[in-house]
Amino acid sequence: MDVDKILFLLLSLFTSVSTSQFPSSITVQEWVQQMQTDLVSLIEAESGAQDLIKIFHYYRKHFTVEHNNAQELVKSAASNIQKLLLSRSRALKNLATAAEELQMKHQWQDEFEEGDMLYYNAKDDNESDTVFSKHRLKPDFKEDSAFKRMVSFNHTAVHIPTDIYEGSSLILNELNWTEALMDVFKKNREEDPSLLWQAFGSTTGLARYYPASPWRDKEKVPNKIDLYDVRRRPWYIQGASSPKDMLILVDASGSVSGMTMRLIRTSVTEMLETLSDDDYVNIVTINVSRANCNKIIMLFTDGAEERASEIFEKYNPDKRVRIFTFSVGQHNYDKAPIQWMACTNKGYYYEIPSIGAIRINTQEYLDVLGRPMVKANEKAKQVQWTNVYMDALELGPVITGTLPVFNTTKTKVDKSKAKNQQNQAILGVMAIDVSLDDIKKLTPHFSLGPNGYYFAIDPNGYVLLHPNLKPEKKSFQEPLTLDFLDAEIEDEIKVDIRRNMIDGETGNHTFTTFVKSHNERYIDRAVRTYTWGHIRGTNYSLALVLPKYSLHYLHAAIGDTITQAKFSETLQVEKFDEYGFTFIAKREYCTDLKPSDNNTDFLINFNKYIDRNTPNHPLCNSALVNKLLLDAGITSELVKKWSKQIMNNGVSARFVATDGGITRVYPSSAGPDWSESIYNTNDIYDVYEVRKSYNTHESNFYQRSLDNELYIFTPPVYNFNYNATVDSILVSKAVDLDIDGVKLKPAVVGVTLDVEFWLERLMNTTVKINPSGSKDDICSCQRNDEFVDCVLLDDGGFLIMANRDDYVRQIGQFFGMIDPSMMMSLINSSLFSVRKTYDYLSMCEVHKESKSAAGLRSVYVPTIADILQLGWWTSSAAWSIMQQLLVTVTFPSFSEAVDTNDDLSDDGAMESCINEQSQYFFENNETSFYGILDCDRCSRQFHAEKLQGTNLVFVVADTKLACMSCDQKPLIQGKQPSPGPDPCELALNPRYRKGPQSCFDNNASEQDGDCGGVSGLMPSPWVLVLLQVSLLLNACGNRLHDNSVLLTG
Repeated sequence: MDVDKILFLLLSLFTSVSTSQFPSSITVQEWVQQMQTDLVSLIEAESGAQDLIKIFHYYRKHFTVEHNNAQELVKSAASNIQKLLLSRSRALKNLATAAEELQMKHQWQDEFEEGDMLYYNAKDDNESDTVFSKHRLKPDFKEDSAFKRMVSFNHTAVHIPTDIYEGSSLILNELNWTEALMDVFKKNREEDPSLLWQAFGSTTGLARYYPASPWRDKEKVPNKIDLYDVRRRPWYIQGASSPKDMLILVDASGSVSGMTMRLIRTSVTEMLETLSDDDYVNIVTINVSRANCNKIIMLFTDGAEERASEIFEKYNPDKRVRIFTFSVGQHNYDKAPIQWMACTNKGYYYEIPSIGAIRINTQEYLDVLGRPMVKANEKAKQVQWTNVYMDALELGPVITGTLPVFNTTKTKVDKSKAKNQQNQAILGVMAIDVSLDDIKKLTPHFSLGPNGYYFAIDPNGYVLLHPNLKPEKKSFQEPLTLDFLDAEIEDEIKVDIRRNMIDGETGNHTFTTFVKSHNERYIDRAVRTYTWGHIRGTNYSLALVLPKYSLHYLHAAIGDTITQAKFSETLQVEKFDEYGFTFIAKREYCTDLKPSDNNTDFLINFNKYIDRNTPNHPLCNSALVNKLLLDAGITSELVKKWSKQIMNNGVSARFVATDGGITRVYPSSAGPDWSESIYNTNDIYDVYEVRKSYNTHESNFYQRSLDNELYIFTPPVYNFNYNATVDSILVSKAVDLDIDGVKLKPAVVGVTLDVEFWLERLMNTTVKINPSGSKDDICSCQRNDEFVDCVLLDDGGFLIMANRDDYVRQIGQFFGMIDPSMMMSLINSSLFSVRKTYDYLSMCEVHKESKSAAGLRSVYVPTIADILQLGWWTSSAAWSIMQQLLVTVTFPSFSEAVDTNDDLSDDGAMESCINEQSQYFFENNETSFYGILDCDRCSRQFHAEKLQGTNLVFVVADTKLACMSCDQKPLIQGKQPSPGPDPCELALNPRYRKGPQSCFDNNASEQDGDCGGVSGLMPSPWVLVLLQVSLLLNACGNRLHDNSVLLTG
């Protein structure tokens, strides 16, 4: 007898509940053995797993076993992606070259007559005023499936930011010369009809895109105000300058208060929105990686008293660190010193007197950073590809190729000199979108099995392809940055794989790792092989992940029309009674056969199409169609066997599902109620939403069955708003097929158990009367027993069955919400272990901080002399961390730039946030667990036993009702808002980033005469207190939301 059991028996003598009513260890084990025998033997007989294996062997001549060569698959997919992006790059270069030539030939006009220029303003269709100006036109639009909206291929569209005057001479001239881009746009499309959006974003804020399409409905935009500015889009920011190492200094001296401080706060928030994935911003003094390019200081203040020229001359003599200064608020302070700082250090000086000046003045610094690129000319004309983000025109997730467009005209810097010099202004950025869907088509996954997948990352480790990149609810303003290590459950091997991929290496590694289920409720241990390689001509790397059972797959060999027709006949809707209610996966089997959300309609259309065209039609994926037909034929034979058997009273339905896309439910009367969405939801509040998705192979229970050699019990997801008794539990198991020594798992079979029947059955199993026949000696889990609680939990801690009626109504609920203290005891006894994961792509309602929120707090920071030493920049903290944490943690109230009673209401608006979720799993292979739960005035003993061959554990415990002094605070498993992981810990172990290889941040011939203007006022001979910045060093010992980046004076 082991120590735990001895301790359990000794402690049980002192419990507050009568031990005569608590079953002995032997008794519980006998119960569990009987439950296990009853359940496993019944399911094995009813599901027909062994029968299906025999059927596969019987149809052996109709399929071959093929090998998934991971290295060749990665190489082929990477080559196809390279070709796609290369074609887009050629189109980009055509556009950029044409734009520079058009602008050089353009003759400036102070005024334009009616008819001189016509253009389509994309926002015209969203305005109530139907009277257009003299320069406007209105195209004829047609719906286009590729763009998923109304477009006109005969026109371009123009978008001008709300805060830019459309009638200014600058905008009108830009409209004039960019109009000729239409011919290049059209020519590009003629050469490649698959091209999507082509666009030019100007430094003025004007955007011209092709084909023309109406702008987003302003009713869908928060506050109903169009705040879109092309200069703040990810693709423009990345294309307009090299990566940045940015330090933000905020003046928190006594003179800065009230509206000035609020303007500074909002300005900093807007400044952060101009940073790209390749940029770094400094907030902590911990050594981490950096961009090592474009070192810049952003100084926000109401004025300075001295130039601090000696400091700049000593520590920044070659002006490698640019200084940008911002005079904030309306005041009479001397502005000359901060103007001088900017002009002397290759920066720019801006004034922000009011809210309306913030956006324009916190983004124009990009024009200054573009000067070295213009000077570098051809060397800087490199196509760059962004990370994935949401398209503003509702195309969905895209990546964008960008190319800077330079002003190639000559400018006369000094009127006394006859020689003109090269212009150093950037005109804007040219861009072409590539839909994520188009890239996915180049990474075919049908032969990989449900748990095999591709993913791709950029030099920052962010994924652009990954099954856990789910941006469905994202607005175009919100970022989609998701690190590979956040998309999966991080471990040391994956950290190494990520680094190797960023460095452009190739390799493969097979190891055991944690895998999160499709609905994020479960964690499984599984073996995976990662194979990766570089996508040439890009900064991306591609990887393929395969489980062991997907190293091979079945390829249908039924090219003869007779066999095809025979198998196809089993898919006829009128034969559901004979072959079971049948579903086919929602896939594009043929290019001219569009999938439908209505399974029956899709099945009817599929049958008609195949009858008319045969599976070998040129427009069809014959391998995909024939695999579907093969699975249809094989599964129909299994249903025939089911039909000859009398179904057990405890089973309400049988089902079989295949990786080829077939699902059959028997009897057919159970088909209409079949809904994978119940078992496959990501949102507990949407569980009963009508979402007819019949891709069973993508469902949670199917994928988990493949990774576990067990019968997987899956309860419906508990819904807080739907108080109904669950009537069935789904049980599934993968079919293990051995073909000539090759192991495969081509299908999953299972049943749905009748809950009420099995509750009664399991309760009867626990009845044990002593030979004496004494009634007092009865020891069992009776319905609503006054002494003991008996529950069946799955391996994620979710309730499957129980002996209490109030528990039965919560089947599918996490047990930590039902009996928190007992769940915690099960964790402490090592039955369950837990891992916390974060969702960085969540959307939450906009949260406004209270005006009484904690104010700024000053701590020790480095001096300007420290900051200007290049070695100090090795303490730059990764922007990848700050993108998700900085605004909500460091600047909690910066968004509060206007009073809450202003007209800009955010009611119903959503914003990016972080959610955390806990996944529970069996910690080890032990089967028996004992313990005593001690509370204030009582205690509860418990005994837990795993049911071998299943993912279940049976728990019997002293009833919760007899010991209510235990902690009843719910143990939450589901998603809940979170500040995210500790940024101090993240900064101590920064993730590897590489960023772009080239950097254009300095040029000896750069002219910095235009730096925002100098007033000519002489500075006052006052002493400038050393600038300091709060770098959150005390954040590790204090609450982070109480701290901000400061400039103290």
